[in-house]
Amino acid sequence: MTIYQTLLDIRQNRGAGFFVLLDPDNEKPAVLAKRAGKCQQAGADALLIGGSFLLENSFSEAVAAVKRNCSIPVIIFPGGPGQLTGEADAVLFLSLISGRNPQHLIGDQVTAAPLVKRLGLEAIPTGYMLVSSGNSTTVEFISNSKPIPRDKPKLAAAHALAAQYLGMKLIYLEAGSGADNSVPENLITAVRSWVDIPLMVGGGIRSTQDAAQKVNAGADFIVVGTAIEENEDFSFLAGLCDAVHEAGTR
Repeated sequence: MTIYQTLLDIRQNRGAGFFVLLDPDNEKPAVLAKRAGKCQQAGADALLIGGSFLLENSFSEAVAAVKRNCSIPVIIFPGGPGQLTGEADAVLFLSLISGRNPQHLIGDQVTAAPLVKRLGLEAIPTGYMLVSSGNSTTVEFISNSKPIPRDKPKLAAAHALAAQYLGMKLIYLEAGSGADNSVPENLITAVRSWVDIPLMVGGGIRSTQDAAQKVNAGADFIVVGTAIEENEDFSFLAGLCDAVHEAGTR
C-alpha cells in the first residue's frame, strides 16, 4: 500500500489525522527519535520531517533515527531539493502555488525529480499554499513570495482548485512555523467546499480547541510542530491527537 493510500485510509477511518512536524534544524537526531516514539505512543498518525533550511548536514541521519524509533509513516516536508533521503517513506512533492516565484513553482521540482526517482521515494504531489499569519514567517522570507491574504478565502479556494485540476493529490494550507495566527476557519471552509482532495492545515496551532476548530472547518489533517517543541508534556501531545480524532468523527 502506498503512503498516500494510507493517508486516504486515515481520513476515511478516523475522519481526520494528526501529524507532528519534526525540524532537524532545531534538534539533534537522538532528540527527534525520542520525540517520534512519544508521538506514536500519543496517537499521532504520521510524522513530517524537514525545515525551511538545514543548518547541519545530518538530514539523512535524522530521518533514519526517527524511522528506527517509530512505525508510523515518516514523510519528508522538504525546505529545498537537498532535503531528500531514501530513509523516509515518502516526500511531499511541493509546488508553492500561492506565490509566483518560478523557482518554487517548478525550478526546485525539476532539480529534485531525478533524485526522488533514484531514491525510490514515493512522491505525493502537493499544492503548498502560504496564508498570511500577521507576521513575516521564515518560509515566506526564504521563498521570497507573498502569502495569500487571510481575508481572501475565495482567492485561496481558486488556487486550491487549480492545484486539483493540475493533478495534485493534496493541499497544504500553511501559516508558517510559530505563526502569530493560524489559518482562519472561513478560509479552510472555502477551500474545502471547492476541492475533493485531502486538505492539510498547519502553522500557529497551539491548543486542542484550535486543532479541533480546523477539523470542524474542513481540514483532513492537522500539522503541529512548534507548540510540541515548546511543550514536551505527554498529556498535551495526547490531547492534541484526541481532539483532532474526536472532531473528525463528529
